[in-house]
Amino acid sequence: MRLLVTGGSSYLGRHLVPLAVQAGHTLAFTYWQNQPDLPGDAIQLDLRAGAQVRQTVRAWQPDGVIHLAGSNRTTDLAGLIIDGTTNLVRALEPDCRLINLSTDVVFAGDAAPYKEEDPPAPRHEYGRCKASAEARAAAHANQVTVRTSLIFGLRIPDRGLEGFQQRLAAGETLTLFNNQWRNPIWADALAHACLELLNLPYRGLLHVAGAEAVDRASYSQALLAHWGIAAPDQIQIGADQTGQYPLDTRLDISQAQRLLKTPLPGFFDVLARHNPSPK
Repeated sequence: MRLLVTGGSSYLGRHLVPLAVQAGHTLAFTYWQNQPDLPGDAIQLDLRAGAQVRQTVRAWQPDGVIHLAGSNRTTDLAGLIIDGTTNLVRALEPDCRLINLSTDVVFAGDAAPYKEEDPPAPRHEYGRCKASAEARAAAHANQVTVRTSLIFGLRIPDRGLEGFQQRLAAGETLTLFNNQWRNPIWADALAHACLELLNLPYRGLLHVAGAEAVDRASYSQALLAHWGIAAPDQIQIGADQTGQYPLDTRLDISQAQRLLKTPLPGFFDVLARHNPSPK
């Protein structure tokens, strides 16, 4: 398949692009500011620029697009996430297969586990922008919007973990919340699931996340241990009482488990498999 991946420099993109090339796809990936060292054709692209998006799609003529771009760290969330998705959808040919990545934080976090048909009710701006982007993506008939959760890897530290490491090195104290529940998913599993969906007839919303619910404190502590980062005197465990973030966005992944051949293992299962206990 002739494949275009937006957000190749994203955390998931850095896992997905090499796997897609290994699978035999002819691939181009886009990046905004920092070009990653990845196989395939690299294209600098600002998704907010509609004419540039149309030109890129017209030049590459993809059979499939995996839309990963949409960082929660940008100062222009609406521009990148909503306008960027709108520009991309408008540029695609009707038969082009679109896999659009979304998030569990489109939900309020007070009625988990969430199924695909449950209505979004985001609590913050990132969630509201992603919910709007889902509606924009739905205008393209041949699409799947994949709602997922925290994405972790065991070869490349994610930006959140890097931030923790920097703060600990600077002597700061971290507070990890034990009342926020998610379904962390292994980046390799999510990448394989997105690639598998390119060739399936399924359309609409699909929840693709890990099979195990984990609180944020346990999740972060386990990843810090995996990367050999130990600073117990600088870590506090507590409850998030700000009301700014959804507390429980566990996803019901039963539909994805029935549909996909790709396994969706739980967080601690993946860690145990790759960090076996000494005998």
